Amino acid sequence: MTPTACLLIIGNEILSGRTQDANIRFIATGLAQAGIALEEVRVIPDKARRIVETVATCRAQFDHVFTTGGIGPTHDDITAGCVAEAIGVPLEIHEESYRKLEEYLGKEKFNKARQRMAWLPRGAIPIANSVSIAPGFTIANVHVMAGVPSIMQSMFTALLPNLEGGAPLRSVAWHADLREGTLAEGLEQIQNDFPLLDLGSYPFERQDGRKGVSLVAKGYDEASVTDAGERIRTLIESLGETPVSGEPAP
Repeated sequence: MTPTACLLIIGNEILSGRTQDANIRFIATGLAQAGIALEEVRVIPDKARRIVETVATCRAQFDHVFTTGGIGPTHDDITAGCVAEAIGVPLEIHEESYRKLEEYLGKEKFNKARQRMAWLPRGAIPIANSVSIAPGFTIANVHVMAGVPSIMQSMFTALLPNLEGGAPLRSVAWHADLREGTLAEGLEQIQNDFPLLDLGSYPFERQDGRKGVSLVAKGYDEASVTDAGERIRTLIESLGETPVSGEPAP
């Protein structure tokens, strides 16, 4: 079975529209390559009760829960404490992280606000951060990372090799100058024959004005993806068009 995952994006700034999330694609791509299926993404505010309840609910439903946001030095960085409460352990100073931060920042700059970044749930394993030293952490099946894209990517890259995954996500794509309405019935039949795969149709328009559709089959069973890809190619041919392998050029 392919392990499952949920991503929780924590931050009022995302919900207000002030900041556009830049982490979903990076995480989704990395998990797919590691054979972990990202099945759900939620965006929730910096509200303690909402974070605690959402983490508790999601960690019971998915093999992995990833969070981004809310682990900095400011008053609204409350994710660590909320995850500790959801797991049922106290939040406490992580001595090794404290020492690393103090050494990195210097004693004069390592004030009480910055010391907050060294408080982790008891039993948490730090996630390395090569950008700014302040760690993320893993506890149980919850992986807590920063929201700043460069820092999140550093943490996620350090974390991913430690996660047990499955076969990587496979995909096959064909495109042609067709319309979705023309091929919808045939594509539905292919989907019915391969219920465990994700089949999608994605319209595109070329620079010269010609329009078409890209058909993609994705899944974790390589043989099924290959077979579905052949069915898609045959479908396009049966509609009088020449299938072209891969996604269309932008």
